Amino acid sequence: MEAVDKIKTRVVGIDVRETKTTYALVDVRGEIIAQDYFSTADYPNVSDFVTELSERIVMLVEENGGYEQVRSVGISAPSGNFLTGCIENAPNMPWKGVVPLAAMLQDRLGLAVALANDAHITALGEKAYGSAHGMKDFIVVSVSHGGLGSCIFINGMPHLGVNGFAGEVGHTCVVPDGRQCGCGRQGCLETYASDRGLVKTAEELIAEGSPTLMSDLEVLDVRTIADCCDKGDRVAIEAFRRVGFILGLGLANYASMLNPEAIILTGDITQAGKWLLKPMRASFEEHVFHNVRGATRLLVSILKEGERDVLGASALAWDVKEYSLFK
Repeated sequence: MEAVDKIKTRVVGIDVRETKTTYALVDVRGEIIAQDYFSTADYPNVSDFVTELSERIVMLVEENGGYEQVRSVGISAPSGNFLTGCIENAPNMPWKGVVPLAAMLQDRLGLAVALANDAHITALGEKAYGSAHGMKDFIVVSVSHGGLGSCIFINGMPHLGVNGFAGEVGHTCVVPDGRQCGCGRQGCLETYASDRGLVKTAEELIAEGSPTLMSDLEVLDVRTIADCCDKGDRVAIEAFRRVGFILGLGLANYASMLNPEAIILTGDITQAGKWLLKPMRASFEEHVFHNVRGATRLLVSILKEGERDVLGASALAWDVKEYSLFK
């Protein structure tokens, strides 16, 4: 009797960030079977990084059911291009130029590998498992330490643009001759509306000399600044107000152009709650085109920060054409 091919029921999802790389084994139902991470910053040479990542993936897979069950791999990476499988000129990553990460990892693992930018991956996770489930026209905006990115879904499909870089709203200019951006330009939205942008705004306000609890902080970040807001610190509240205002302005422009069902926000900065969201929503309502006002919802992701992008990467992995040296 002729043998029947066994269906593979697992994929690997990888989330590469500036400081940390997380990798997970995920089953067909979206359940994370096993997960681990290591420091991206410890590997300034990308070949060394791929060696470490591939060895860790093999170990994780073999400890949890074996390689023969794994179909493919999906990677989330800043400035990742789904069309080429490369990280291309990422301003905040240790590896410069064009890095063919998908091909490098496929050579090491012997499995099909797909790669996309972190905003694209986040949107896939939100559509499959989160706030965008059931939506066809929506935007996911990722506001993180590394910057601000987005992915556009139109009629149920991601809109990637002619060479894979649609949705770079973080690199739209909102302040001519403004803050220096890692992309080489000045005044980009992400230099104001991101974790780094918040810290920069707080530092500018502290330098003005008004009394603030932030002056005594050893670490300035989203959490510590929000803590100051909770204690009634008006300068800290003003820092979030300024960030919320300019983020709301950027989102209003986006919604006015695309008229989506929703804009879904993700990232650590959303954990500041009302201190960011209230001024952001007010600015959005003030600046959005009147025919769009009320039609586009502003939502915050319901998925856990530590799981969303590995789940999104696993969703990408299921879509790539199967390839394996181990059939």
